This record gives sequence, structure tokens and C-alpha cells, in this order.
Amino acid sequence: MFDAIRRLLPSSMRSDAVTIPVVRLHGTIMSGGGQFQQRLSLAAVAGLLEKAFADKRAPAVAISINSPGGSPVQSRLIYKRIRDLAEEKNKAVIVFVEDVAASGGYMIALAGDEIVADPSSIVGSIGVVSASFGFVEAMKKVGVERRVHTAGTNKSVLDPFKPEKKEDVARLKDLQLDIHRTFIELVRQRRGARLSDDPDLFTGLFWTGTRGLDLGLVDALGDMRSFLKARYGDKTRLRLVAAPRGFFARRLGFFGSSHDGERAAGLAHSAADGLLAAVEERGLWGRYGL
Repeated sequence: MFDAIRRLLPSSMRSDAVTIPVVRLHGTIMSGGGQFQQRLSLAAVAGLLEKAFADKRAPAVAISINSPGGSPVQSRLIYKRIRDLAEEKNKAVIVFVEDVAASGGYMIALAGDEIVADPSSIVGSIGVVSASFGFVEAMKKVGVERRVHTAGTNKSVLDPFKPEKKEDVARLKDLQLDIHRTFIELVRQRRGARLSDDPDLFTGLFWTGTRGLDLGLVDALGDMRSFLKARYGDKTRLRLVAAPRGFFARRLGFFGSSHDGERAAGLAHSAADGLLAAVEERGLWGRYGL
């Protein structure tokens, strides 16, 4: 609204301040997600990115990242959408790391022409991990018999209720290596000569922003406001691009309807799913002491 009014003013009354759209990409990276869960996926962020890059007067788009990673597919899709929009709209992308941009979070950060981190931010973790639980002994103790019928000899690979097989683990590791190679290639493509030759760079280790600067994983240390004012002038304004006001209220149905029973059942289902998802998400954040 402010920008629309500003365009109607005589040029003598217009501010010469630069306005930079800001998109916050915070949360674990997973497709789907319940109504109480903060997750990142292309579907969740595409609209915000389109809106940010649509600002014709902005010389750049700032992206704030705080994510421990998650889905490699969603990470790459978000990365690709940012780069596509940057090239289409001819805008610079400056990424700012808050607490952590690790694993898939760092993959998204690679979309930035520049990556700026706090000295205490966590960056890196360029690797692939799969985690699950085995319940074989638990099944025996409670006296429950597992019954699985498949068409296809590999349809029940890595079933958590059956003993782990070496050949199944080998197959999983092959998949992880493929994904890891894709990740490494993207890092090399985007960071190029800025990368150091540290042998631990692609082992899955992670570092502080200060060490990340030495390794070439980030370009500078600092915070968004100070960095952008130094780059574009003291009058630079930051404009947060967020979901429309009342979005969550509409999703949760606080205004009532004839489908309150269905909505209540849906919320209960989301809450149950959320308990399991929370364990997984807590594990992702916990890897980095957060």
C-alpha cells in the first residue's frame, strides 16, 4: 500500500531510500506439514519468493535462513526457484544465516550471490544422513507377530520391524552417495574458487560462521540490517514479505462454519502426526546444539 501511494507523489516528495524485500526461510525442510508445524517446502515458500522478486525497484532480495536441513529434494527445489527468479528478474540475492544453515539449509543458502553469517552461526554439514529405529526385540518382548505380504522381493527393504540386512544397507548407502555427489557438485558450482582445499569440507562436518568464512562457505560476517545499510546507504529500508494477515486464523477456522466437526477431527489428526514429526525435527535441530 505504501509503495502504491508513493508512486502517486511528485518526484520531489519521494524518498530516495532503497527498499529491500526480505523473505524468512525458517524451519526444517520437509514436504507437507501440519497446521502447527513450521516447515519449509517449495509449495510453502513459492508465493513469498514470487512476491519478493516482483518488486521492480529493489536491486536485490534478502533471504534470511535458519534451518538444520531435511529433504534434499525440497532443498534443491527451493534453491532452484530462487535462482530462476533471480535470473528472470535480474536481481542480486543476498542470504543471511541466523542460527544455522546446515545440510539442506546450506543448500538453499547456495542460491545467494553472497552469503553473510553471524560469527556464531552454524554452517556446512555437506553430507547425507538417514535415520530410523529398529523394533525387532521390542516386538518379541510384547509378543506381537509382524505380518507383511509383498509382490516384489525388495518391497519391504529396511522394514524397522525386521532384522537389518547388509545388502539393504549397501543399497541405501548407494542412494546416499548419489545424493551426496549432487550436493558437492552444487557447492563447487556456486562457491567455485572461494572454497578452501580443506579435506573435511564435504565430510558432513559443520562449523561456525567465522570458520565458514575461512573455508569459503560464506562471504562475510555480519547482520542483515547493518550489511544492507552499508551496501545500499543509511536510508535503506527492509520490507518483510510474509503471508497475508489472518492466514493462520483462516486455516484454523476461528470464525466458525458448518464443518466444525470435520475441522476438529483434522486438527486432532494433525496433532497426532505432529508428535512424531516433532521427534524427527527435534533430532535435526539437536545435531547443532539448538
